[in-house]
Amino acid sequence: MVYIPILGALALAAGTVLERSILKGRKISIKLYQTISFFVIILVMLPFLYFFWKIDYSNALQLKNILLFAGIIASAIAANILIFYSEKWEKVTNLEPARILEPLFTILLALLLSFFTIGIYDRNFNVIIPAIIASLALVFPHIKKHHLNFNKYFLAAIFGSFFFALELVLSKPLLSFYSPISFYFIRCAAIFMISLVAFMPSLKPLKDKKTSLMILITGAIWVVYRIAIYFAYLQYGVTFTTLILMTGPILIYILANRFLKEKLNWENILSSLIIIACVIYAIFI
Repeated sequence: MVYIPILGALALAAGTVLERSILKGRKISIKLYQTISFFVIILVMLPFLYFFWKIDYSNALQLKNILLFAGIIASAIAANILIFYSEKWEKVTNLEPARILEPLFTILLALLLSFFTIGIYDRNFNVIIPAIIASLALVFPHIKKHHLNFNKYFLAAIFGSFFFALELVLSKPLLSFYSPISFYFIRCAAIFMISLVAFMPSLKPLKDKKTSLMILITGAIWVVYRIAIYFAYLQYGVTFTTLILMTGPILIYILANRFLKEKLNWENILSSLIIIACVIYAIFI
């Protein structure tokens, strides 16, 4: 079943590159994309709800779990806006050292919470240590290149990565009360409604059929990505799933080079090799 997080890594890479192409190459504002992308995700999931809708209402509707879900939604809104902002104005390959902080943040937050909970988060240092090494392998070349002078887009990506990590870690306890599709549908429906009320974007740019089709495809990809993550969290735990997902940036480098014509440098290549080595170590140790 290890193919599930690998599928998630593939979806992450494809979704990131397509999303960057939509935001950069067309007159799509961040507010419009924030709203319409979640609407599309809801539409994609609707046919599956009949077969996979499942909620343990007695636990899900407890006040503490409702508040936890509200925190997840707030974190997701902040994360998406920050990431969309960075992707619209900066190259994907330049942002990857910041985006790779998401798995690092996820692992560290899960490790921290493992000391305060029982049976929810794992503490396997055979996975944690290589995951941290792999994360730093991508961050350090960027720090050296820019001499610690991060631009606002890179900083936005860092904060976006933190909020995504926080959302994912907070999601783990609630997955016991929902099917992955039910959980993701409610999350995205709430984000869509809040975004629609807050932004009220103009739909005029969506008259371009190519743009609309790309948004639809991207939404479907994000559904695959998130459902794969949630299933893998239940099957393997947060830490191991996160490490496997770290192969996603390698695929992003390749796809960005192939489709967005962004050049690879030796730091990207070396970092990718280190990540592959860390993943292989964690799988076979």
